[in-house]
Amino acid sequence: MATHDQLSIVGIGASAGGITPIREILAALEPSLPAAILVVQHMDPTHTSVLADILGRSTTLPVQQATAGAQMEIGHVLLAPPDHHLLPTARGTVVLSREPRVHFVRPSVDVLFTAIAAVSSSRAVGVVLSGSGVDGATGVRAIKAAGGIVIAQDEASSEVFGMPGSAIETGDVDMVLPLMDIPRAIEKVVRERGDGD
Repeated sequence: MATHDQLSIVGIGASAGGITPIREILAALEPSLPAAILVVQHMDPTHTSVLADILGRSTTLPVQQATAGAQMEIGHVLLAPPDHHLLPTARGTVVLSREPRVHFVRPSVDVLFTAIAAVSSSRAVGVVLSGSGVDGATGVRAIKAAGGIVIAQDEASSEVFGMPGSAIETGDVDMVLPLMDIPRAIEKVVRERGDGD
């Protein structure tokens, strides 16, 4: 297993219309994917999330809602809990934060992506899926500045193109892909980056 400072992290961010693409991506990823996967899906902060159960039924990857101090593991999916930012640490664990909302949301994709960039640098992969608003665009810049790779869902396959469109407008998105092509792209990037470092 990679040491914590070598750990590849795939961050997936979505909002409106995002649950279906997240489910389809996780269902298509190989269990041997050599990366931890962290997911932010905007949701109602007042409701208990059943997202881990929904996603877990569609994939062979272990899926759980993140708890404070949880260990990131290769091939495992951690979801941001309602009303908490999710941040990976260099120790290989995650932190949950009630810091202020970013773009009116908590959890925030920007917070997740910026933290992934700091921890994984060139092994960071950001994936922006269907959603309204601009959350994720600042984080996309952080991942790109750290040498990582950014993938955005294309307009044709997005239910809501606000977040992917805002990410693309930064000029820092490496690939704009239809949903069906995103899992293969994630696999390719993670394996190439892992072999190259």
